[in-house]
Amino acid sequence: METKKLFELQADVCKALGHPLNIEVIDILQNQELCFTDILEITGGLKSNLSQHLSSMTKKGILKVRREGQCNYFSITSPKVGQACLLMREVLIENIKNQQLILQYL
Repeated sequence: METKKLFELQADVCKALGHPLNIEVIDILQNQELCFTDILEITGGLKSNLSQHLSSMTKKGILKVRREGQCNYFSITSPKVGQACLLMREVLIENIKNQQLILQYL
């Protein structure tokens, strides 16, 4: 695959992770599969809003969905998705700590 195209696809996936609700959903689904209504109850958001976010992440290959009865069960397609989000959180925390150290010296 052409490198530029791969970068475009990667950026597209990163865009799908660019919303706090999506990152929260990934955190919730880290080690489990949950029904839509359970995710809705945990996040406390609007049904239509959550539905759009879950649909987007499913289309981007971040989540997978399984229908059972009247419930759609969502899970992460790969544990690497959760690891990537956790790694970025660690980078953020390190940056905050570094900024605090700089402020202490001022």
